[in-house]
Amino acid sequence: MGRKRDFTEREKPGLGRKAKKQEAPSPVVLSMSKKKKAKSAKIIDGEKKKLGSRAKKRLKKRAVKKAEKQQMKTLKQKKKELDKKSDSKPKVSGFTDENQRWLKPTKKRKLPIEDVEKDEEEEEKSGSSGSDGEMMADDFDHADSGSDTDLEIPDEFEDDDSHISDEENSGDDTEEDGEEETIESDDGDDSSADEDAKEMLPIEKASQKLKLKQQRDRKLAEAELQTNISEMERFALPSGQEIEKEVAQPPDLALIQQRIKDVMQVLGDFKNRRENGRTRKEYVQQLKSDLCIYYSYNDFLMEKLMSLFPLEIIEFLEANEVQRPVTIRTNTLKTRRRDLAQVLINRGMNLDPIGKWSKVGLVVYDSQVPIGATPEYLAGHYMLQGGSSFLPVMALAPHENEKILDMAAAPGGKTTYIAALMKNTGILFANDANEVRSKAIVGNLHRMGITNAVVSTHDGRHFPKVMTGFDRVLLDAPCSGTGVISKDTAVKANKDEKDIQRCSHLQKELILAAIDCCDAKSKSGGYIVYSTCSVLVEENEWVIDYALKKRNVKLVSTGLDFGREGFTNFKEHRFHPSLKQTCRFYPHTHNLDGFFVAKLKKFSNKMPNQGNIPNNKTLIVMDTEDSKRTLSPKLKSTKDGQPEAKKVKLDKSSTQKVPKNKSTERVFANKSSHSAVGNEKPNQKNGDLGLKKVTTQILKRVHDKKESMKKYRTAQKVKRKEKSQL
Repeated sequence: MGRKRDFTEREKPGLGRKAKKQEAPSPVVLSMSKKKKAKSAKIIDGEKKKLGSRAKKRLKKRAVKKAEKQQMKTLKQKKKELDKKSDSKPKVSGFTDENQRWLKPTKKRKLPIEDVEKDEEEEEKSGSSGSDGEMMADDFDHADSGSDTDLEIPDEFEDDDSHISDEENSGDDTEEDGEEETIESDDGDDSSADEDAKEMLPIEKASQKLKLKQQRDRKLAEAELQTNISEMERFALPSGQEIEKEVAQPPDLALIQQRIKDVMQVLGDFKNRRENGRTRKEYVQQLKSDLCIYYSYNDFLMEKLMSLFPLEIIEFLEANEVQRPVTIRTNTLKTRRRDLAQVLINRGMNLDPIGKWSKVGLVVYDSQVPIGATPEYLAGHYMLQGGSSFLPVMALAPHENEKILDMAAAPGGKTTYIAALMKNTGILFANDANEVRSKAIVGNLHRMGITNAVVSTHDGRHFPKVMTGFDRVLLDAPCSGTGVISKDTAVKANKDEKDIQRCSHLQKELILAAIDCCDAKSKSGGYIVYSTCSVLVEENEWVIDYALKKRNVKLVSTGLDFGREGFTNFKEHRFHPSLKQTCRFYPHTHNLDGFFVAKLKKFSNKMPNQGNIPNNKTLIVMDTEDSKRTLSPKLKSTKDGQPEAKKVKLDKSSTQKVPKNKSTERVFANKSSHSAVGNEKPNQKNGDLGLKKVTTQILKRVHDKKESMKKYRTAQKVKRKEKSQL
């Protein structure tokens, strides 16, 4: 079904709306008599309309410029009249007023940047009415500039000008402005300069604007700097009365902080910025007292830290006020770091790798779940451990199937890391003197799946009596904790000189015991790693230097790629040059807890300075001058392998008579039996009595010498302190 088709012819539709022809435009006839009226009003379709504010301003500007032009023309006419009068005078060869014009160099006029910018801003603000007014005004103005006499304008140009777009009118306005700003002159050079300015592209004009702006900004900046330098006043230390007032009142932290900055600035260039009559010691003392008040440290610890960080003291103190980032270590016995990171991210943790220096560490920025209570933590997939605690184990570099000792193991973070690197092979001894803390070691070993560890609670100083022969030994010695102040703020006020000396003495005993436990003949080891969480020299370099003197060990590279070198000299102390191989880590530079790591290699199991004499023998050399040279087992040996001898004068009663023919004879005396080389054999009893007297006298004199040396050294220290105070 459907509709039937209609085969009748239909008329074709006519032209469309767009194709229809438009009517002819009605021309607006303007006579020159209406020209003056159009300046204040525009005519569209025979109706008068007022000009906009923008058009009126431009008309005013043009009127002023026309007046200036007329004044210039009148001046030029006067000059010409004067020149005609001068022509009547006799001519002079050479330079005259006639050629004076073209001899003078012409100066190009700079573009008025501010006026152009203002014009552009006003053009943007002005509306359509202003633009229409400009169209009419520009057309009539163009007619005025062409000739001074009144001329009739054809109807065709008037109609075309009324339909010009706003953009073209704005371009014409800028051109007219440029023409009006350049002053017409009779000289050819002036006209050429104006033509060059007109021919510039808009990009070139914009670049000129930018250059001029930059020059102005530079001048202003230099002026400001000069005024700041001239107005800067020198910092003056507070007087005694001001200090007393501050002590009586609660501290003003803002004032103290500003004074700290001022004192640091003065100390940076002390020669030029100091106050007249003030010494450096006064500035340092004021800085120390302000730092103690602002950061809540005691005087002793602040003095130690200022001597360690003379230039970085504020950065170090500020870093101690901020907590270090939370780090975890992946247990490679149960998982990989990549898999663990994916699981923890799914649980709502925001984490990243700790750095290129570690392949098992992760930094946790924030977490929606407690880090120490996740199923992965309880299963032993990771361990909560500070980033600085990785470093001693990395320096130790344990291998599989080795016998290793961790002398101060609690709570077990480093122990589990060592076991993971050993892959549960060999034997690992975890010792700690505190029985309560050793329980944490057992718990962490079970949770992390360690099966090759033995836990003990012996005193580390006496551990060599229990067991020796270890391939590697790790000693994370107990210390004052000056590197972990961010964790324990009580260190700021509690530690004093006695605590530091007590820790240093304990560390010296522990490191000697650790060296004695290590086996120098080990095929794969013989290494001892010493570490502390302290930044003081007394607990680090001083202890290592003591161990180098007391045992047959040497320092080797730690194998760590970052960290600062240890001190070889500090104040009046001078340490072994090899201490450069130790590593220091600071919170303000490495974003880790303050730490010290040193690696020692044991090359002999013998005690140093023994020589080739057994422990139960003494060498005696007798002269004809009734003097004997004795040598104890602790003295050094000579190049030939024979021990050096010290001359000791003895009483005649204790010496035996020796024939005058032979200058010297050596006698080796043993506790059990004595034999003399010579013509006469002394009796056994007399020989024993003489040797006892000799040994007692030698021991007394050695003791007296030691005491005299101690007194001499203490006296020297007192003198040095007095000089430093002066």
